[in-house]
Amino acid sequence: MVTEGAYDGRRLRQWLDGEARGFSRRDLMKLTAAVGAGTALAPDAAAAAPAPGGPIVKPLPPELFRVFGANAEMRWSAMDGQGYLVPVDRFFVRNHTRTPVIDAATWRLHVTGAGLRHGPVELTYADLRRLPAHTVTTPVECAGNGRSFFTTQQGETVSGTAWQLGAIGVARWRGVRLSTVLRHAGLTRHAVDVLPVGLDDNFVTGGVDLGPVRRPLPIRKALHDVLVAYEMNGQPLPPDHGFPVRLIVPHWIGIASIKWLGSIEVADEPLFSPWNTQFYRLFGPGFPAEGQPFDRQVVKSAFELDRDAQLPAGRPVRLRGRSWSASGRIRHVDVSTDGGGRWRRARPVGGSEGAAWQRWELDWRPEPGRHELLARATDVHGNTQPDVAVHNDLGYLFDAVVRHPVVVA
Repeated sequence: MVTEGAYDGRRLRQWLDGEARGFSRRDLMKLTAAVGAGTALAPDAAAAAPAPGGPIVKPLPPELFRVFGANAEMRWSAMDGQGYLVPVDRFFVRNHTRTPVIDAATWRLHVTGAGLRHGPVELTYADLRRLPAHTVTTPVECAGNGRSFFTTQQGETVSGTAWQLGAIGVARWRGVRLSTVLRHAGLTRHAVDVLPVGLDDNFVTGGVDLGPVRRPLPIRKALHDVLVAYEMNGQPLPPDHGFPVRLIVPHWIGIASIKWLGSIEVADEPLFSPWNTQFYRLFGPGFPAEGQPFDRQVVKSAFELDRDAQLPAGRPVRLRGRSWSASGRIRHVDVSTDGGGRWRRARPVGGSEGAAWQRWELDWRPEPGRHELLARATDVHGNTQPDVAVHNDLGYLFDAVVRHPVVVA
């Protein structure tokens, strides 16, 4: 299995050497000149402005969501008492522009490129559903999940949507393996990269039209575990989550799981887009000028409570939460109720379907006053949440233990 970091690093070197098709260094210079900045842009910062006609289709009640224009993050208190999966009505929404409304009857998936044996292939929604189905339980998590804590907890400036920890959702996805689709289309041994392209509006930043959201995958990953999904938690995909069809790319950052999939190019050469050259890289002091490639997401933990939640004094409280890591199952979670002075091991709750995340709980008899809760997870590979996350300008991969204030009265 190819890792995202290794692939991304190799493609970056090729891009810097001028081996670029899809988005060149000349394109990058035009973009940075247009916005008057010499550093990377955060595409989700631009998406914070509401799109005409309403950027999100589903209801966004304030008890379930914090809304940032075209984006909406789940409130963790909305998961209290829920099962393993995140219900669709509270699954976070990450849009670059706005949610398109697409008719499945007229939708087509176009598979093209020099990596095919016989030329372009077109699949209808019905064609796709006739192919062998596969189901996977996995999270989709925005690369900037937790970004706000760089500022509020570490006092560092970052750009982009100020997510807390709710830009993640775990669902049971059903669809067709991408490998099945590619082989159905007549894949050749010369295929190198696969470029899925969404049907949402073109993304414009700094007055520059960058086209639809798209981000290439290496052929090895495409043939390994990627899903062309048409169902979410047993129902057809809702519009905000990719209807009629989206990609699900397990273990990679959320931008790879392209929504509203409309076409797939199978190329016999490396492919590039703004979403793997200019966006979703680590920039800032200590990083290369061209940005450092990502590896997979990091270890995180969240309490199923609002920040500054009011808890009753004089009786036991059962604290609940969830921890997750893209590198593997969670081995254990330690919880502190006194700001880190004393730690106790939380009890795991239930299984870990797909190793997506682990639920846990801890009983606590609090005294009146303000308290600071902390949860620190360790996965099976020994990756543990640090006290301080490594800063980068775009606020990606925040993995530090988050300080969660509550009031007991």
